[in-house]
Amino acid sequence: MSTIRTTTVRQRLREVPEDRHLAPHTGWTRQHLAVLADELLLAVRPYATADRSHILIPAGDDRDVRPIDGLEGFARTFMLAAFRLAGEQGEDPLGLAQWYASGLAAGVDPAHPGRWPRPDEHAQAKVEAAALAIGLHFSRKWVWDRLTEEQQGDVVAYLATVIGTEGPHTNWVWFRLVVEQFLDTVGGAGAPDDVRADLRAHESFAREGGWYSDGVTRAFDHYNGWALQLYPFLWRAMGGGTQAAEAAYRARFDRFLADAARLVGADGAPLIQGRSLIYRFAAAAPFWTAAFIGSDVLPLGQLRRAAMGVVRHFVDHAVPDERGLLSLGWFREWPDLAQAYSGTGSPYWAAKGLMGLALPADHPLWNAVEEPLPSERSSMVSVIEAPGWLVSSTAADGLVRVYNHGTDHALPGDEVSEEPVYARLAYSTATFPLLRAEAGHLPDSAVVVRDVRGRASHRAGFERLATGRDADGTAFGFSRWTSRWMDLHEGQPDIAHGRYGSNRYGPVLTVGSVVRDEWEVRLIRLDSHPGETGRATSLAVTGWPVTGGRLLALGGAAVITDGLRSSVRPVSGDPRSGVQTDSDATPLPGGTATPWLVFGEPRRGAWQAVIVELSGADPTPPPRVALETDLCTVTWGDGSTHRVRLPEASAVTT
Repeated sequence: MSTIRTTTVRQRLREVPEDRHLAPHTGWTRQHLAVLADELLLAVRPYATADRSHILIPAGDDRDVRPIDGLEGFARTFMLAAFRLAGEQGEDPLGLAQWYASGLAAGVDPAHPGRWPRPDEHAQAKVEAAALAIGLHFSRKWVWDRLTEEQQGDVVAYLATVIGTEGPHTNWVWFRLVVEQFLDTVGGAGAPDDVRADLRAHESFAREGGWYSDGVTRAFDHYNGWALQLYPFLWRAMGGGTQAAEAAYRARFDRFLADAARLVGADGAPLIQGRSLIYRFAAAAPFWTAAFIGSDVLPLGQLRRAAMGVVRHFVDHAVPDERGLLSLGWFREWPDLAQAYSGTGSPYWAAKGLMGLALPADHPLWNAVEEPLPSERSSMVSVIEAPGWLVSSTAADGLVRVYNHGTDHALPGDEVSEEPVYARLAYSTATFPLLRAEAGHLPDSAVVVRDVRGRASHRAGFERLATGRDADGTAFGFSRWTSRWMDLHEGQPDIAHGRYGSNRYGPVLTVGSVVRDEWEVRLIRLDSHPGETGRATSLAVTGWPVTGGRLLALGGAAVITDGLRSSVRPVSGDPRSGVQTDSDATPLPGGTATPWLVFGEPRRGAWQAVIVELSGADPTPPPRVALETDLCTVTWGDGSTHRVRLPEASAVTT
């Protein structure tokens, strides 16, 4: 049966005619999304319980599939079914309304032996209650109205158990807001204290440029687009809030949207950074949101290009899998990508990436001609202030690179472990951070000192110094931290927060990036720290990790695969150099190669520089670098010169 499903998904998509007039970049139409959504919805049905209340997606590893996973599978696919019903105005050849109505009625029935865990019994049920509320909102005329009065009462009683519950001080506040607002529309009990508290929390997350931090820490990631920017408008669509509140949300969203578009590669790949990456093409959500609310920051053609490109990127890499399912992984199934809170039904938050199906066929977006993404139009460098990111995209290869001096899912001074998906110095749309490198291996895109046991130091909790961009197309950023070697405490779950342990302290590291095109001039300074309790035996600098493809060259500190070139080279000194190889260290198929330089006993109190490269096309000439006591001069391949004032204490000026 799984073979039949695989053939159907691929063949049905191939059978839908491409439209290279309206969609010159992707070829995809609304019908392609519809076919993909229908196949996803049909593929999960064999894994549903007899009463349809639980969809129990099997796991690829030895983890148990729990009732809460079954609720996830139901609630998140129900969102997708609701988008289909809304966009087709109830036309329902797959019988989605009846199928999900029957499962809903069983899940909320308190007397049913297979009832769902309630939000006041299981924290994850609070998340899924929000998915149920969104699904009921979009499908109200075809699912809610189909329920009997008793069944509607059971739904209200089930959702009402969210009232007064507590949860993480993050995007979770919107789950309670959305559920309670839906309850208000069907005569349920109100909870004004909850609403006030959750709205205050949301406002506390607001940062520069329309961005949100997902909580109090420097947690900047895709939750901006698929949660914190989206839910306020879903809440408003249900009748929540005021026009003034909506205007504030819209103003932030409009500023954020331009940044979101800059972070999509020309091949449709989203930035590979942050947690919950198993949601995959949910990264398309902000572009559908813009179409829903009528944002005019980006033309409809560019919204269509971005959203369709992200979805098709995954489909072109064999998503869904051979069973027609969304597994725990990126392209292939790779359960280690999931956080501890993720169940086998979690990946179906990807439904948000198909939210455009709720736009009817006569919506203007479907007649808009796709327009190129920023990464396709021209090479550019920009700064996103809130997360402290320098963004460099190159039109020749369509890659987007982010150099990170402001995000670590921690606060300044926090003594926690470095999370690979947050605290690396660089991320891109083509490379994955090393998530399970071999013991003793170096982290990618890093500057670390090693101790006498060969352990690499941690960066999380760093101090952000400065970021900026000059008119000549060069961006710069600096950060500083006290190096630490950690022995982690046992039993801490992976939720993409740093973990705690016993620390030994090394020298202070100040690191800067001067960025243009495919090149980064990485500036490094070590200074003694009075609290040092360990000895730094060497300084290591690593470049971009490139995964898969055929290894064409391997030598020095450079690696070339079929599509990518990664290198790191010294400006001065005589470091050891090489390429670290790891097998199955990322969710991308194949081994990963990471170039490195290792300097001996680190010298202190003076700046040094290395040149780091990631390119997918013939590279431009590398920059030349001259260092003075407090000034770095970079001469780019075209002869232009950029000067950066080097930090001494805690500020950087140019």
